[in-house]
Amino acid sequence: MKNGARAAAVLAVGVAFLLSAWSAGAQFSSSAKRDAVQYLFPEQVTVPAGKASQVTMHFRIAQGLQINSHTPKSEFLIPTALSFPENSGVKLQDATYPLGADITLPVDPKTKLSVYTGEFEIQTKIVAVRGDHLVEAKLRYQACDQNACMPPKTITVPVDVIGK
Repeated sequence: MKNGARAAAVLAVGVAFLLSAWSAGAQFSSSAKRDAVQYLFPEQVTVPAGKASQVTMHFRIAQGLQINSHTPKSEFLIPTALSFPENSGVKLQDATYPLGADITLPVDPKTKLSVYTGEFEIQTKIVAVRGDHLVEAKLRYQACDQNACMPPKTITVPVDVIGK
């Protein structure tokens, strides 16, 4: 398949997925809509002030759902991404995401998607100024089941970072 035709096919699958999300939104329970991804821990970390420190952030995806990995296989898919707010006293210097698992969906068995399921970790390097900082980081993702995707969502990831 030529590149243009391949891109059009991937776009068509993406559009079909998004349209099915609109029309099938009722298929997801209200609990799944709220709790597709849950932040597990850490709730608090102490790091040396002014030095890059490794912090592992743990998440869980609701059973029966998956989210696109940080590096989805199409530019039309929404990647999972962690961010820290500016001026929070803590800077996200680097984030290392896990490799996604390749899956196919019944709607297009020829197209592979890179996704996370179950529990996953994001390895971060943060730099904090001296003091206690309640950081409201954000995780942006799009959750799907085998038939449809929910609209993209951003959850708050609260972490109390103490720079000593």
